[in-house]
Amino acid sequence: MTLTRLPGPLAGSDDQLTNYRVDGPAHRLLMHPFPRRVRAEFTGETVLDTRNGVLVHETGLLPQLYVPEADLRADLLKSTDLHTHCPFKGDASYRSIHVGDRVAENAVWNYPDPIASAPWLAGYAALYWDRVDRWLDEDEEAVGHLPDPFHRVDIRATSQRVRVLAGETVLADSSRALLLSETGLPNRYYLPAEDISTELLAATVTRTVCPYKGWASYWTVNLDGVELTDAVWGYQEPLPESAQIAGYRSFLHEQLTTEVDGQPL
Repeated sequence: MTLTRLPGPLAGSDDQLTNYRVDGPAHRLLMHPFPRRVRAEFTGETVLDTRNGVLVHETGLLPQLYVPEADLRADLLKSTDLHTHCPFKGDASYRSIHVGDRVAENAVWNYPDPIASAPWLAGYAALYWDRVDRWLDEDEEAVGHLPDPFHRVDIRATSQRVRVLAGETVLADSSRALLLSETGLPNRYYLPAEDISTELLAATVTRTVCPYKGWASYWTVNLDGVELTDAVWGYQEPLPESAQIAGYRSFLHEQLTTEVDGQPL
């Protein structure tokens, strides 16, 4: 994400504060080894098992895992009539996964004859993340997508006074917030639930997933009959690497203002 998505150096933008320029096409590809064993399971069968996977970074996209053809269960795959064209990689062919009565249509693709500028794709195939039941990064379940080795999440305690307001109503006021800095995203302040007017919040059914933080729950803010839907989120049981934010919540909505030491963000 740091490489091929803004503000990364291979994102295709010339608006970099650097003393160099990266020559090459505006749309860029970069392939490098993924350092751990990865498996994918479908209906109890391991359809992908690799120690030689690679991540392909592509301008504006999340990195995609590609694996050697030998690391796929060929006996579970059937070719389909689907073919697509990518001007940066070539013509793709597709295969479906068949296990018992279940089928994952067009779940696997490859470039049998990639274009001249991406010859290293030959012999590799990729699998759509959401077409299988489970992914394992070594022996731990991966959520969302495989973590990008160039992506960071840093969490720091801060004594700055953080307030969240809806007009004149103070929803949260804390001097023990956590500041979360994540690659490619604005800083977010997470506040302990004890410093939030939780009586103004109502849980929703919304859930999102982050491969670096885990599954997020959401709350709607209720103010005099006005609902700010999913304006608050938090990670009740975050992944171990983001354990600090357990029980903390963050705010984001166009009708909310976050102040840090009296200065609105």
